[in-house]
Amino acid sequence: MAREFSSVGVVGLGTMGAGIAEVLARSGLDVIAVEVDEAGITRGRGHLEHSTSRALAGGKLTQDEHAALLGRVRCTTSLAELADVDLVIEAVPENLRLKAEIFAQLDGITKPEAVLASNTSSLSVTEIGVHTSRPGKVVGLHFFNPAPVLNFVEVVRTVVTEPDVVTDVVALARRLGKEPVVTGDRAGFIANALLFGYLNHAVRMYEARYATREDLDAAMRFGCGYPMGPLALLDLIGLDTAYEILESMYRQSRNPLHAPAPLLKQMITAGLLGRKSGRGFYTYEAPDSPVVTDSAAPEESTVDTPPREVRVVGVVGTGTMATGIAEVFAKRGFDVVLRARSEEKAQAALGKVGKSLDRQVKKGRVSAEDAAAALGRIRPAVEFAELADVDLVIEAVAEELEVKRAVFAALDEAVKPGAILATTTSSLPVIECAAATARPSEVLGLHFFNPAPVMKLVEVVNTIATAPEVVATAHAICQAVGKHPVHCGDRAGFIVNALLFPYLNDAVKMLEAHYAESADIDTAMKVGCGLPMGPFELLDVVGLDVSLAIQRTLYNEFREAGYAPAPLLEHLVTAGRLGRKTGKGFRDYT
Repeated sequence: MAREFSSVGVVGLGTMGAGIAEVLARSGLDVIAVEVDEAGITRGRGHLEHSTSRALAGGKLTQDEHAALLGRVRCTTSLAELADVDLVIEAVPENLRLKAEIFAQLDGITKPEAVLASNTSSLSVTEIGVHTSRPGKVVGLHFFNPAPVLNFVEVVRTVVTEPDVVTDVVALARRLGKEPVVTGDRAGFIANALLFGYLNHAVRMYEARYATREDLDAAMRFGCGYPMGPLALLDLIGLDTAYEILESMYRQSRNPLHAPAPLLKQMITAGLLGRKSGRGFYTYEAPDSPVVTDSAAPEESTVDTPPREVRVVGVVGTGTMATGIAEVFAKRGFDVVLRARSEEKAQAALGKVGKSLDRQVKKGRVSAEDAAAALGRIRPAVEFAELADVDLVIEAVAEELEVKRAVFAALDEAVKPGAILATTTSSLPVIECAAATARPSEVLGLHFFNPAPVMKLVEVVNTIATAPEVVATAHAICQAVGKHPVHCGDRAGFIVNALLFPYLNDAVKMLEAHYAESADIDTAMKVGCGLPMGPFELLDVVGLDVSLAIQRTLYNEFREAGYAPAPLLEHLVTAGRLGRKTGKGFRDYT
C-alpha cells in the first residue's frame, strides 16, 4: 500500500529550502520548517513571502490562496517538532558532515516509517543514509532552483533504498506538479553530472585562450540552441557553487574532466563569484542586471586588418550543406558558382536550391521575385577551371580528409591568386587542407551549421598559417550574409563539437552503467537544464555513426580517457542502429 505523505518537514530555510516549503504548501501539504535560530526563520519567512507575493502580484495566486499557503508553513528552531511527520526533506548547505549529523538526529526523532530525503545536488546519498538506522528509507530528492518555478526533480536511489520508497516519492513529486526522474547515486546524479563536466570544459577552453568568452557563449547559443552560454550560466549559478559541485563530483568519480579548472579557484579567491558579486566571467551592475561592457569586452572587429572584397563565391559539393551555403550567399546578392562532379549532379543541386526557395515563398518568408533572382545568381559548373575568378571558394564535400585534400589541391591550381579557400569541415584539421595547397596563408575553416539557411552560427577557424586579412574577410563575409561568426583555433571539434560531444558521450556512459534510463536522462537535460533536446534525441538526429566519428576524432587529438567513445555507442553503430535515418538508434522510430 502506497504511503500517504500528509505532513512534511523541511530542514533549512535558505532560498532552496523556502522554495521547497512553498511547493509543498501550494499542494495542500502541512509543512514544518526548521532553522537553527530565529534570525534564520526570519530570513526564510522573507524568502517565502517574497516569492509568494510575486505569485500573488502575477495573478498565479488569489489573496485567499496566498494566505492559506503561508498558513500551512509553520516555522520552528526545534528538530523535535518533526516527530510525527511522514517525510523530512533536508535542504541545508552542501556539507557532508553537516548533513550526516542532521540525518543522525532525525533518525532518533522521527517515527520509524518516516522517509528521510536529502536535497543534495552532488553529495553521496548513500554516505548520508548510513548515519541512520534506516538507510532503506533514505532517498535523494533533488529540486532545482528556483523550486517553485522549475518543474523537475531527481529522485536518487541508493543500493539499499527500498523500491516502494522510490515509488512513493516519485508519486509525491508528481502530486507536487513536478516531472521526476529516477537515478542511481552517482556523482552529480543526472543533470549536474552532465552539465558541470560541460561547463568545466568551457572554462578550460577560455583559460587556454582558445576562444573569447563571447564566442564560447555565442557558439553554444546559436550552434545548439542553448538558452545560455556556458560562462554566462556559470555566472548565474555562482562560481563558488560550481566549484563545490565539481570538487564533490571529482572526489567520487576521479574523472579528470570533473577536476575544477584552475581558473575557477583563482576567480573565487579574487571574489569574482558571478552575478551575485557583480563580476565573474562578465560584469554586472546588480545581481539581476544584464551584462555591462567591461575592459575584457572585444572590439567590434576581431582584427584591425581591413577585409578583402568578395563579389563571387564558389561552392564545391552537391549535398545538403553545399546547396544550403549556395542559397545563403545567393539570397544576399552574391554571384555563386556551384561546382559538381557531373552536369546531372549540378542540375540536381540547383533543383534542391529551387525547392528550398519555393518552400520559403509558400511560407511568406521571401517573395517570388526575390527567390527567382537568388536562383538566377547560382551558376552550375562541372570543371574546377570554372571557379577561376571566384574571390572565395567554400568546400563542402564528404568528411574524409583525403577527399578534401584532393579538392584543395585542385582548387589551388584552378583559382586565381588572392582568392580565399575555405572548408566546412566540422572536425578534421584545417591545416591538412591548407597543406595540400601552395597558399596555406589563404586557407581557413568556415564551419556552417546544418541547415545552413536557418542556422545563424559560423565557426571561423584559423590555422597557424592563416593570414590576418583572411580572417578579417571571413568575419566580414559571415556578417554580410546574416550569420554570427565566432573565432577559434584549428583544434578537433572547434568550439561546438568539442563541448557538445564529450557531454553526449558522458550521457551514453551513464546509460550503459544503468544509472538512469535514456528517457529520464533526456528529461533531466530538457526540463532540468532547459536544453532544446535531450542527449539521446540529439544523437539519434545527428546519426550515431557521425557522432562516433566525431568522438573518435576528439579522442585521437586530445588522448584523454574521458573522450574515449562509449562502448555502447560503438556497439550500436556496428549493429547498424544509426538513429532516425535507419529507424532505430537509442530509440525505435519504426
